[in-house]
Order: sequence, then C-alpha cells, then structure tokens
Amino acid sequence: MATLKEVKTKITGVKKTAQITKAMNMVAAAKLRGAQEKMEAFRPYTAKFNETMSNLSAGANSNSFPLMENRTLQAVEIVVVTSDRGLCGSFNANIVKLALRRMAEYESKGAKVTFVCVGKKGFALLKKTGKVRKSYREMMSSFQMFHAREVATELTQEFLAGKSDRVEIVFGRFKSVAVQTPEFASFLPVEPVQAEAETVGSRKISGEYIYEPSTEEIMDVLQPLYLNVVIYHAMLEVGASEHAARMSAMDNATNACKDIVRNLTIVYNKARQAAVTNELMDIVGGAEALK
Repeated sequence: MATLKEVKTKITGVKKTAQITKAMNMVAAAKLRGAQEKMEAFRPYTAKFNETMSNLSAGANSNSFPLMENRTLQAVEIVVVTSDRGLCGSFNANIVKLALRRMAEYESKGAKVTFVCVGKKGFALLKKTGKVRKSYREMMSSFQMFHAREVATELTQEFLAGKSDRVEIVFGRFKSVAVQTPEFASFLPVEPVQAEAETVGSRKISGEYIYEPSTEEIMDVLQPLYLNVVIYHAMLEVGASEHAARMSAMDNATNACKDIVRNLTIVYNKARQAAVTNELMDIVGGAEALK
C-alpha cells in the first residue's frame, strides 16, 4: 500500500490539474460565445449566396465556365479543416477519419488523392500518409476572410491548371454545444443546382430570371467569391466546434479529476487508519511486555 505522503501528493497534484481543466473550460466557454455568434451571423449570408448561385447556375451552360468543368477523376484533392490546438477530445481525429475514408473511396476508383491541411492538427495526423501537398498551419487561431481567399485561390489555380479534377472539403459542422459532426462537401467543380419551382397556394410556378448584365458576366464575378465563402464558412464552423468540443472535454476531465480525488481520499483514509491501528498495536504490545 502507498504511504500517506505519496497518496497526499497525488491528491494535491490531481486537485491542481482539476483547477487547470476548470479554467480551460471557462476560457473555452467564453471563446465559444463569440465564435458561435460569428458563425450564426454568417450562416444566412452563406445560405443566400447558395440560393443565388443556384438560380444563376440552373440555366447556365457549364461548358462556358472552367470552374464548372466535369472531368474524369484522375486526381482528387481533399481539403481538411481542423483546429490548431488540441485538448478538444476526438473532434480533430473524427475529421481526419472521415478524410481517410473519402481517400479510400477515391483510391478504390483508381484516383490519386492528395490533402491540403488547414490547421495544425490535421497536418500532424495526416503527414504520416505522405500525401499532404500543402498545409496552412497557425491559421485557425485567428483567421479572417483573406485567409479563406488565400486557400480558395490556391485550390482554384490547381484546378484550372489541371492538377486536380475534383476538390472536396472536410470539416466539422457545429450542431450544438454537445454535438459536432464531421462532414464533407464538394468544392470544385462548382456544380449547377436546379432551382425548385416556387409554390403559390396549391400551384407550382416556375420561370427564368432575366439578368443584366448577362449570366456569364455575373457568374465570372460570383464564382471566386462563392469559393471564398465556402472555405470561410467551413473555417467558422470548425472554429465554433473546436471551442465547444474543448469545453466538453475539459468538463469531462474536471469530473474525472474529482472522481480520482474521491478514490484517492478513500485510499488515504484507509492508509491512515492502518497506520493508527499499527501504532495502537505497538503501544498495546509494549504495555503487555512491561507487565
């Protein structure tokens, strides 16, 4: 059995760890509030941008736009968006697992797969595959729209140069403080979406929009902006999800520390009682020997 001093030292160490995890939980909660507000404020903009692109691309000729060109899948690039910092449970690992599953699916079809990592943790987990083409580390700590533009521009140039035939983005979507799920979305080529007919009463109405200037001119301007929005939206989702996952992880760690302290306290009490019993037996034995 451990000595009293050893058990007491362990209890002190675990209590200090609990203080650290509790402080990290509070910091993550404070950062989550700001990140969540920023993400929720950007979601309507993303939804409206998607709706606009759907209306524009519904009747557009995809052959007129290089970014909408569908090719035979020979080279696929997967953009993996993770956090720069750890201590957030299995959040980053789940994103990487999904990216590896997507890689296996494409490789089974004979396509060559490479990764572009946005965030230090994704790069740390994927570098052993030897398929990381480019990494953007130290970006997720304080990212802005120009960071998303930098990533989107580089990916677009690779696609237009014919070095990739398809680009997907894998990220963690924020559902709630307790739930963050890894998801993937198509990035390039930009896929035309057929707009649904509007419903008025029991009738469905449909029609074509007339644009001024032409659809081609508008699409030439909006497509690069759309790609920036997709990347930035993924980064916002990951930013909020990271803080929520860290908050949950640190809360679980704090509760685990409390359980360890409780168990060590029982061990300490048993050791102390055993020491007291031994001392009493020595006293009683000494008294009997003097009789």
